[in-house]
Amino acid sequence: MTMTPRRGALTAAAAGLLITLAAAPAAAHVTVKPGEAAAGGYQTLTFQVPSEDDEASTTALQVTLPTDAPIASVSVQPRPGWSYEVDRRTLDAPIETGHGEISEVVSAITWTADDPAAAIAPGEFDTFLVSAGPLPTGVDTLSFPAVQTYDDGQVVSWIETAAPGAPTPDHPAPVLTLVAGEEDVVAQSAATGTDAEGSDTALVVAGVGLAVAIVAAGAAGTALVRGR
Repeated sequence: MTMTPRRGALTAAAAGLLITLAAAPAAAHVTVKPGEAAAGGYQTLTFQVPSEDDEASTTALQVTLPTDAPIASVSVQPRPGWSYEVDRRTLDAPIETGHGEISEVVSAITWTADDPAAAIAPGEFDTFLVSAGPLPTGVDTLSFPAVQTYDDGQVVSWIETAAPGAPTPDHPAPVLTLVAGEEDVVAQSAATGTDAEGSDTALVVAGVGLAVAIVAAGAAGTALVRGR
């Protein structure tokens, strides 16, 4: 039987919906937003926490900060209805910052609901914010293993890391991808003998030249039509 374009479109849409629904449960895990940030800069990290259990509410969340790439400064935004505790650790080698050496950093943050009314109910989610920086340089990603606790005693550990090219694990740790910051771009420009500001100027000049060429072409076309 020949499939009409309309029927084909409906079939594709239905297939896409089935794929989306099948993938939805796997996507409902603790995540960090944004997905990427500039290395060397400061960033507000938002940890999004859904309650996946149909009968239990989330009452606590613990996030562990990277140990192999420590972050010098970390501060927590208070969350109404929740209390938090900050664990710290002493570094083997201090971090050099613009404000001097940092020898102690935050190692973990634990948020706990003050009462059942503040807990994250089934089918709902909540967010927890942290300001962090300067984000480490020389690494591509930062992993933030998280442990989620429910009011029925269930504990879910979002701590797994997928190997390159491997499928996403069942309980992946929140991961932040680091991209080159402004300082990295300047350093790369110096290393290659190019100037970032000069490149921008060249782009502007090229754009103006293109605009002039377009106007000239239009004028020539008009003159040609009038000459006929």
